[in-house]
Amino acid sequence: MSEYTPPDDPLEILHDDHEILIVVKPEGLLSVPGKGPELADCLLSRVCEVFPTALLVHRLDRDTSGVMVFGLTPHAQRHLGLQFEKRYVKKTYVARVAGHLEPKKGVVDLPLIVDWPNRPLQKVCFESGRAALTEWRVLRSGDAESRVQLMPQTGRSHQLRVHMLALGHAILGDPLYAPETVEAYPRMMLHAQELRFRHPDGGAGVRFRAKVPF
Repeated sequence: MSEYTPPDDPLEILHDDHEILIVVKPEGLLSVPGKGPELADCLLSRVCEVFPTALLVHRLDRDTSGVMVFGLTPHAQRHLGLQFEKRYVKKTYVARVAGHLEPKKGVVDLPLIVDWPNRPLQKVCFESGRAALTEWRVLRSGDAESRVQLMPQTGRSHQLRVHMLALGHAILGDPLYAPETVEAYPRMMLHAQELRFRHPDGGAGVRFRAKVPF
């Protein structure tokens, strides 16, 4: 993994109330601390400086930007965690991928497992991989690249990155799965655009979106 130089962007808050906090994670910032003091700076620590009761619910990869939700009470953390576990949370990502992706929509159903000799890489494995399902839809396509909407139905590590690679259309700027594209792109072209879930207080459906930065 490349040297960790997290951005110093101010905390971008989309919403906060008595139970939940919605923020936009910038590209290049860890969701949680890594191993060692040089990896201590992360979104969770920055959030807790402003919201001391904030509790982690889910994560985004370091090089992915976009919407994240934190619980502000133990009840909210449990409630949201269960929604992620039961796959009630609807997640929408936008990515720019290599090549002309056809057809206009489809589903990737390929089980994933950690590639132990090459950690933290993941790989497709039909023997011992965990079920992983991603729906995709082309938003715009050209000869060199396509802009796609990705709707993961499961939450495996690096799922979108490996599934698009398996289709033959790697996410551009991905330092792990498409390193040959890194010089041509300022960042990994993957953004968590939208989260939809039930509010922990009362169960009303809520939706939060973060503008795609590329």
